[in-house]
Amino acid sequence: MRLFIDQKFPPLAVAKQIEVEDSILFRVLVQVLVIVGIVAVDIAGGTQISLWAIPLSTIAATWSWYRRRSRNITLKFCIALGMLVAMGVFFGKLLGQLNDTRLVLAEFLIQIQVFHSFDVPRRKDLGYSIVIGLILLGVAGTVSQTLAFAPILGLFLAIALPTLVLDYRSRLGIKQKGKFKAIALTNVKSSGKLFLVILGLGLLIFAFLPRFPGYQLRSFPVSQTIDFKGQFNGSNIANPGYVKEGKGGGGTGTGGAQRSEGKADSTFYYGFNSTIDQNLRGELEPKIVMRVRSQAEGFWRVLAFDKYTGKGWEISRNEQVQKVLRSSWSYQLSLPLPLIVGKTKEVVQTYTVVSQLPNLIPALAHPKQVYFPTREIAMDLEGGLRSPVGLGEDMSYTVISEVPYRDRAALQQTGNKYPKNIQAYYLQIPPEIKNKVRDRTEEILAKYNQERVAKSTKPLTSAYEKTLYLAQYLKQRYTIPNNPLGLPLLAKDEDLVEAFLFKNQGGYPDQFSTTLTIMLRSIGIPSRLVAGFSPGKFNPFTGLYVVRNTDAYAMSEVYFPRYGWFAFDPIPNHPLIPPSIEESQTFSVLRKFWQWIAGWLPSPITGLLNNVFLWLGNASAWFFALFSQGWLGTLTGLIIATGLGFVSWLSFGQWRKWLNHRKLAKLPPMERLYRQMLAWTANKGDFKHSSQTPLEYAQSSYQRHASTTAQVIEEICQAYVGWRYGSQSPNLSYLLQRWQTVRGKRK
Repeated sequence: MRLFIDQKFPPLAVAKQIEVEDSILFRVLVQVLVIVGIVAVDIAGGTQISLWAIPLSTIAATWSWYRRRSRNITLKFCIALGMLVAMGVFFGKLLGQLNDTRLVLAEFLIQIQVFHSFDVPRRKDLGYSIVIGLILLGVAGTVSQTLAFAPILGLFLAIALPTLVLDYRSRLGIKQKGKFKAIALTNVKSSGKLFLVILGLGLLIFAFLPRFPGYQLRSFPVSQTIDFKGQFNGSNIANPGYVKEGKGGGGTGTGGAQRSEGKADSTFYYGFNSTIDQNLRGELEPKIVMRVRSQAEGFWRVLAFDKYTGKGWEISRNEQVQKVLRSSWSYQLSLPLPLIVGKTKEVVQTYTVVSQLPNLIPALAHPKQVYFPTREIAMDLEGGLRSPVGLGEDMSYTVISEVPYRDRAALQQTGNKYPKNIQAYYLQIPPEIKNKVRDRTEEILAKYNQERVAKSTKPLTSAYEKTLYLAQYLKQRYTIPNNPLGLPLLAKDEDLVEAFLFKNQGGYPDQFSTTLTIMLRSIGIPSRLVAGFSPGKFNPFTGLYVVRNTDAYAMSEVYFPRYGWFAFDPIPNHPLIPPSIEESQTFSVLRKFWQWIAGWLPSPITGLLNNVFLWLGNASAWFFALFSQGWLGTLTGLIIATGLGFVSWLSFGQWRKWLNHRKLAKLPPMERLYRQMLAWTANKGDFKHSSQTPLEYAQSSYQRHASTTAQVIEEICQAYVGWRYGSQSPNLSYLLQRWQTVRGKRK
């Protein structure tokens, strides 16, 4: 009776011994995977969790190894208490950081893993640790904004492959003798090949994976709340590149003078202030200022200017700002949108500041919701956003903009009936130059057909077409000096636009935009100067736009009745129309990768491939458009898809035959005959199992083939074995004749 009870209900210690995982190598690799996951979170999020988690989890794993056969009741009780405390701390931090919980969740998971590491007797427990390491790596991937995460990902994959092999062997119950005997299980060569194959497939899938903005998860990362001490009126702009008059250090103000003697600051863009002086000279020292994750590429708009001063610009209504407060329980600040008609698209952008910026908030046009770490922000009458504090390093915020589509046909029909408030502020031009600039502008437009700057020969009647033509004209007929200090400073009574058009025949980049703006105003088209950042350099591996201070510049914004403001870029080597939502982002990574490849190829090859890709794109667009043309179009599309599938299947079969023929041609004659024989029998349904020897396969062939055929198969197998393992010369002519007889082919 006692024996029966012991067999049916074994003691707990005996049951635990059955499930204990004894492989030291397996345990070490699992612990390394967890460590890599913790380090990945630290690198991606800029935290220091690994300073305590790695040594403590290593001690815990060592303890677990020595206590793997014990019941550890007291330890389990302490672990449960520790997890409850960790959960309480987690909920406390969660309530304080509802804006972005990724790092809070990762820290909680690391704490749970450390407690878990103290009691890991079974393979299943080690499996939990593997999953936690994988989750930590995934969290790090979503947080990371640089390629520093890439080596960690490769290291994790390299360690995970042998770990999974050992896990599989443990599931099968395969035991190893000796502590590190299991190292022999992992063939370095085969593991290396598998690593390269997985890495290559991953990069290929990543490159071809469509980026559908509508399918992106809407998470709104925001830094922790910054409590601003003092009164915020919204009119002050703090640009560290400017100094207050009478002070030698950096400061704040609404229009302080910049560096003396006409030299611009080499770190901060001069255009981010309520008053800018375009008579300054110099160039910026490149540095990264922010990283942007956006559903669409665009111009990260900062602020706009309405009043031209003759040597620069200023915001005439700088004191008239609208302050926006948020509630105490939400980071969302709702902004008013302008009353415009036309189709718009919601675009989510997340900005992470890398180095200090002014208290101006970059965003795509027409922001409607801002998730910002301060309790209030301000919005000026030009659509610029301002913060109570400067944008410091590691600050994150999110903007949701309602970006309008640029409908060229609609904008050409808007007419010239401008509202009074638009005419009052955006047609201003110094009277000293008004007639001279207007005459030059009208002269350029009158010679439109003779100059042939644009390809079209239609007369210019709309404000939109005139703007396009003038911007293109400035690009092609005026130049930028090679030397940043090449042009002389303007005299006290000298006008910038006048000098640009009639004296210097060009100027510095922002002066092109100023000239275009004033030329448009001279012929009655409302316009203003807008400053911001170009999209920057897109990193296809992180999905972020890396923006530098040298990406800051100014361009012209033109007003179209009922449709609002649209930007035009007259600067040479810049696109005439800045990047906008009209461009498809579906295969953005693949497109960016091709642009990088094309930069290394000769122009003729690039042009040819561009034409091929264009044709493929047009053909794909036409094919998918069929399914939106009713049942007849759908039927046509299905017929074409079926035909293409059949042709592809035939082509793939022929390609495989060609590859097999090439492969067989490189083999010795005896092995070639043997392989051909196996391929023929496999086609008949008689597959050779990998565990069968050639002679065993030959004996089994008598059960599946006619005796004459099986006899030939046996002769070929015996000759192959003798040639391969006994160095015997086969009678190839006899064997070939016999084989051709079986296949029904005679010479």
